[in-house]
Amino acid sequence: MGNIASVALWCAATDFRTFLASRIVGGLSEGNVQLAMAIATDISSDEDRGKTMAMVGACFSIAFTFGPALGAALSQVTIVAANPFAAAAGFSLFLIVTETIYLYIALPETHPPNQPAVNGAAKEEKSVVEPTKRTNSHALLNLVHFSFILFFSGMEFSLPFMTYDLFGYGSKESGKLLGFIGLVASVLQGAVVRRMNPLKIVQLGVLSCAGAFIILAKVENERGLYIAATLLAVTSSTVVTGLNSLSSFEASSNERGEKLGNHRSFGQVGRAIGPILFCTLYWWAGRDMAYFTGAAGMFGVCAIVLGSLKNPVGLKLKHTSEKANGGVAVK
Repeated sequence: MGNIASVALWCAATDFRTFLASRIVGGLSEGNVQLAMAIATDISSDEDRGKTMAMVGACFSIAFTFGPALGAALSQVTIVAANPFAAAAGFSLFLIVTETIYLYIALPETHPPNQPAVNGAAKEEKSVVEPTKRTNSHALLNLVHFSFILFFSGMEFSLPFMTYDLFGYGSKESGKLLGFIGLVASVLQGAVVRRMNPLKIVQLGVLSCAGAFIILAKVENERGLYIAATLLAVTSSTVVTGLNSLSSFEASSNERGEKLGNHRSFGQVGRAIGPILFCTLYWWAGRDMAYFTGAAGMFGVCAIVLGSLKNPVGLKLKHTSEKANGGVAVK
């Protein structure tokens, strides 16, 4: 409902203040994304957690592949002179209303509340929750998420400036570049990432991101740009998905919504601060300084990921059981 209100405001926006109000309402409604992650953990076993998270991530990548292109096409259709983007906003409203109706009808509750027993006492519908053996602290995972998003989002927001400065990219060329990143990311998540250990995919992603920063600092041709874009696609398909999986392994079933919500909140703080700091550095000190600074920060994230994060206890127990039973997982 918050997203519906946000896009409805966008449809009616004929001045910047109304559009800004639309984005504020949309930002306050961001919790639905983490609820989707919490639902994914509710319906998946420990053995399938990584696969499920990767499939959710693949859906995001596919959407980010076609969504910007669709929005760019609809922005060329003028139906309200005072709001050139009314067609795109109207179609977005149609999609979100359709989605909301579908969720209301088809999505069951995956974490039911306490049910009253016959004698009036509260009774848990689920079995007794066993305490989770934690390997990585939530504080450490949240720090990694914040730090990664801080640098990654800053680079992400500065990329259109850089491609315009170097290659004269307009909306069409930028759309192709973003579409390429989204397409590669969705293929990786659907075919590769869902089969990998979550810690390994986080490690792969942050190393790829550091490499992309270094290439972007010195890139002079479109071939180099697309090599960096491929590394960014690897990053997009791995880090957040893997961190969400790791965070879910460290939470009991009755606290996953809270822990995953906190985890995403740290990332959102990084997303709010990163573009301001990075783009300011880009315009003040230049591309080389901005991207080399980003690379240094990302290597710091790599040091934490490679030196401090460990495989969750649940995964270790799973692999031990598989080896003891000839490769057959014990549930």
